[in-house]
Amino acid sequence: MPRIETDPKLDFADVMLRPKRSTLNSRSEVILTRDYDFRHSKHHYEGIPIVASNMDTVGTFDMAKTLAGHTLFTTIHKHYSIEEWENFANSINRDPKILDHIAVSAGTSESDFTKLTKIIDKIPELKFICLDVANGYSEHFVHFIRKVREQFDKHTIFAGNVVTGEMVEELILSGADIVKVGIGPGSVCTTRKKAGVGYPQLSAVLECADAAHGLKGHVMSDGGCTNPGDVAKAFGAGADFVMLGGMLAGHDQSGGEVIESGGKKYKLFYGMSSDTAMKKHHGSVAEYRASEGKTIQIPYRGDVNTTIYDILGGLRSACTYTGSAKLKELPKRTTFVCVARQTNEVYTRFEV
Repeated sequence: MPRIETDPKLDFADVMLRPKRSTLNSRSEVILTRDYDFRHSKHHYEGIPIVASNMDTVGTFDMAKTLAGHTLFTTIHKHYSIEEWENFANSINRDPKILDHIAVSAGTSESDFTKLTKIIDKIPELKFICLDVANGYSEHFVHFIRKVREQFDKHTIFAGNVVTGEMVEELILSGADIVKVGIGPGSVCTTRKKAGVGYPQLSAVLECADAAHGLKGHVMSDGGCTNPGDVAKAFGAGADFVMLGGMLAGHDQSGGEVIESGGKKYKLFYGMSSDTAMKKHHGSVAEYRASEGKTIQIPYRGDVNTTIYDILGGLRSACTYTGSAKLKELPKRTTFVCVARQTNEVYTRFEV
């Protein structure tokens, strides 16, 4: 018989952060930088743990150069060639201030592993690897993480995506340092509609962070953030990193050409399992699968720096309202107030 879990599960829109007494005089006093030591790689990281997604419309070399200037992170999409990687590294004079804030992404095929190995051989300064699949629950993925960990024992590995605590533990014990959390919350992801599979993002982060931290691992909330307040909620729920896609799309540093229509400018933004991405990178959508992403036109937004300042300003404001002098303190200071949206249900607030 099918099992039904009746405990409420929450998305970012279902909660608000409850303000608390604060000793801060100004948002400018808030420290957003975090530092982490990772379980397997033993690598020490310092920076603002906001991450550009490894979508080809977001995780570009141009985005990485700009975000690194703010100590933000970029997972570079996996469709750049080895030559393009080498040219990029040389163009920045292999600057550690940039290379320390990017990850090389890979799928789980033999050709992906070969390409990953060649890129790191060419650019040994790279310290981060992002292993990215839509379904992180397969045994094949677990075995691939082990293979990559064995080959690159000093590299920090991001791996996902999953949404449950037991699988977070499995991936960490298999060699992942940071587990990406999120199935279906992205603005151009249609997995929840096509497959009926998913998990409300706030609850997924809460539960997965608890599982990861018990093993001295880390989690990255991936998807579902549509504004700076959602980013604050993700950190408040215990995310160590927060990955953004749609919020960073449509800028000069994003992938894709500017399109003019009706006197307005747009850029294409699409999920990496969409018809657009599949046809672009693989020629077509395989007959055995359905597209699980959509393609949209989003307004052209200009320089991404403006958006970055907006996100960081909102995050500082959230810390100020909750009395958190540092981003590190936000989870400890967070009380979520649950919002009953057009229902007769009454939710109580809960402490993280």
